[in-house]
Amino acid sequence: AVPAITLAAEAKAPAAAAATEASANNNAILLEKARADKKALVATNMLLTETEAKAFWPIYEEYQAALQGLNERTVKVIVDYAEQQKKGTGTDDVANKLISDMLAAEQAEVDMRKSFAAKLAKALPPLKLARYLQIENKVRVGVRAQIAARIPLVGEGPKKAPQAKQK
Repeated sequence: AVPAITLAAEAKAPAAAAATEASANNNAILLEKARADKKALVATNMLLTETEAKAFWPIYEEYQAALQGLNERTVKVIVDYAEQQKKGTGTDDVANKLISDMLAAEQAEVDMRKSFAAKLAKALPPLKLARYLQIENKVRVGVRAQIAARIPLVGEGPKKAPQAKQK
């Protein structure tokens, strides 16, 4: 009986790997579409002159690449937190690390925005720079709201059905 189970598990492994790969491909496609949609949103709302566009778009692309790195850092913090929640190992030390990691990620984003705002200030007039930062902020707030809706509060473990009182 053991060899049959092993063969059945081995037969399922390629299918599972293919499903994981398909899911990763779908996520990559969705991510690329979201990036394209964001870029179109920015392009539509910035009303750049040809000269401004030549200076703006390379900085925009550099900023988006740096932002992706920060997003990955934030996702790692969230995944680490979720794993701790699943294990039920939400100790004070884990909470302190979560606090430290999230604040560090938020500070890194603020520092990066300041750095890129200075670069963009050389490419755009102040009103257009303010417009871009506003657009970028609105997009980030929307993304954060979607993420936040999926993350349980710290200390919330899996919900258990209420226990019946015994008499």
